[in-house]
Amino acid sequence: MPAGSAYLGPMSQADTWTVAGRTFSSRLIVGTGKYRDYAQNAAAAEASGAEIVTVAVRRVNLTDPGQPVLTDFLDPKRYTYLPNTAGCFTGEDAVRTLRLAREAGDWKLVKLEVLADPKTLFPDMEETLRSLKLLVSEGFEVMVYCTDDPVYARKLEDAGAVAIMPLGAPIGSGLGVQNPVNIRLIVEQSKVPVLVDAGVGTASDAAVAMELGCDGVLMNTAIAEARDPVLMASAMKHAVIAGREAYLAGRMKKRLYADPSSPLAGLI
Repeated sequence: MPAGSAYLGPMSQADTWTVAGRTFSSRLIVGTGKYRDYAQNAAAAEASGAEIVTVAVRRVNLTDPGQPVLTDFLDPKRYTYLPNTAGCFTGEDAVRTLRLAREAGDWKLVKLEVLADPKTLFPDMEETLRSLKLLVSEGFEVMVYCTDDPVYARKLEDAGAVAIMPLGAPIGSGLGVQNPVNIRLIVEQSKVPVLVDAGVGTASDAAVAMELGCDGVLMNTAIAEARDPVLMASAMKHAVIAGREAYLAGRMKKRLYADPSSPLAGLI
């Protein structure tokens, strides 16, 4: 446990995090894509305990009354909607998309992602930084999907990002956190929240991200493509809590050799 900290009880009751002046108890953010339907999406969100849901503005129906509307299933008064720029490959597209989102729902807190290519879906960091600066100048509060590069993470924070969201692995890959060293470096240097975004495949991956000291984890495919999305959402909820509590507790030191749980001296 960090110096000066004290155990305050279960994480869900005592351990909160804040982004852009908004405070949340759940450290799990879930997506709104790839589900069988909005009803399943809503059930998974409920099981996850999430308070924030990401919304791909270009892919999710928010306004057409002739089709199922996401807001009928996920109440915007209950969940904080986080519009994102999924599917944008240029800064211009990303900025335009978020301007439309602001007009549609008066959303100011947004998630920026500008992708480099459709095969890897890695972020184009040059375009990301350029569009971030423009969005910040227009009054947006921007959480940024990025590579696990500590140098670029610092540039994003310096440019006004309200949260840094390094990938654990490629979007939708389910490979888990591939570079824990860099994630930890980003956590240590950042003064804004750090959330692993992309690559989580199962509960242990979410726990690893939290054990590294991240403020939260964002996921979509890991829940939506599980055999039982609602049960997986519940598993992710508990994994995030366990990983956070393990980080606060402070893990034991790793040793090259055994250290007996019971003293060996003075045996009969």
